[in-house]
Amino acid sequence: MTVHETPGAIRANSPSLDAYWMPFTANRQFKRAPRLLAAAEGMHYTSGDGRRILDGTAGLWCVNAGHGRRRIAEAVERQLRTLDYAPSFQMGHPIAFDFAERLAAIAPAGLDRIFFTGSGSESVDTALKIALAYHRATGNASRTRLIGRERGYHGVGFGGISVGGLVNNRRVFTTLPGVDHIRHTHDPRNAFAKGQPEHGAEYADDVERLVALHGAETIAAVIVEPVAGSTGVLVPPKGYLERLRSLCDRHGILLIFDEVITGFGRLGTPFAADYFGVKPDLFTTAKGLTNGAIPMGAVFVRREIHDALMHGPESQIELFHGYTYSGHPAACAAGLATLDIYTEEGLLTRGAELAGYWENAVHGLRGSRHVVDIRNLGLVVGIELEPRTGAPGARAYDVLNDCFNRGLLIRVTGDIIALSPPLIVEREHIDTMVQTLSDALARLD
Repeated sequence: MTVHETPGAIRANSPSLDAYWMPFTANRQFKRAPRLLAAAEGMHYTSGDGRRILDGTAGLWCVNAGHGRRRIAEAVERQLRTLDYAPSFQMGHPIAFDFAERLAAIAPAGLDRIFFTGSGSESVDTALKIALAYHRATGNASRTRLIGRERGYHGVGFGGISVGGLVNNRRVFTTLPGVDHIRHTHDPRNAFAKGQPEHGAEYADDVERLVALHGAETIAAVIVEPVAGSTGVLVPPKGYLERLRSLCDRHGILLIFDEVITGFGRLGTPFAADYFGVKPDLFTTAKGLTNGAIPMGAVFVRREIHDALMHGPESQIELFHGYTYSGHPAACAAGLATLDIYTEEGLLTRGAELAGYWENAVHGLRGSRHVVDIRNLGLVVGIELEPRTGAPGARAYDVLNDCFNRGLLIRVTGDIIALSPPLIVEREHIDTMVQTLSDALARLD
């Protein structure tokens, strides 16, 4: 489909839908009744039939600074005209070093060594490999076991699906050996909790169970999302992450945070590690790194872990790992422009200013038809619906369609509705989202 300037022109040039095999999509269902997004600016998309659609999901948790940012587009254009591509294997280009320095400056203290990737999935696999390489370099080669968490999502690489805990991402594919999982933190006692729930810090003690089962000397790392997003927004109980950090320290296990969703202002702080005051040994990012403009990811690594690999002959490659597009010049340009916007507009902390209003608004949906739980933190919420008998996911899918037809983009996972708007959201946008959802729920059978 050719991109035109006006919605009318877009409508007149409908594409064929056959060739594109869509990701994480019920393709046959979608292609019978497609939902097409053809343009975007600020807080809104323009649909293929010319309607304005309020973005309640920051694209896919990634467009934190809002859509159509000219500054990012111009930075990418300048970079492509100057240096379109340069290899990062045994070569370098200045903008990648500039971007890494800027990221290190906003990272939690000590997490200032940056490895660039092309996506969140690549960031996770990179972090896992660095953890294994670190233990080998420090004389602990027996530490090869990786620990994930039930209901966790860590991308779609074989490492990510192995430590991940969403069954639909795992059941068709072979997973890596030497992986185990701690329990998830969802606890019915916490229904309709506002912010961090009171119950469940003890779920972190599952690490002790796995240490007893496998031996601490075999475990390399534990990886968790500080707030589990793709499973439907599971907020960590008070004290949970602190307890997890303490247990990893006790047993010499590295702690990895997957901040692909929570990074870059989603909770009202630059990173979830800042919000919770719990410092991991590594954390993964992507999405908001470039405002979703160009695919890119980054792994933030504790300096001591990096330095442990910087031994042996100087001509020796310290970590046999990387990607063709690691530190891509145009992606770095997009990332630097994005950081400038975040800084100048205070977007990395703006969520804290709106969090109270957001919390009150979304919890106003309590009592709506079929709503069995609401979970929120920062500028994110999960609204859980009671599933239809014999048709899990169908009820939330109906809400997705209803909202889209009435001008609101939401995300659903199973029977859970997730909202995570761009950080430029205003109170009137929040009111519109909640009212549109309230009306859709009232129509729901």
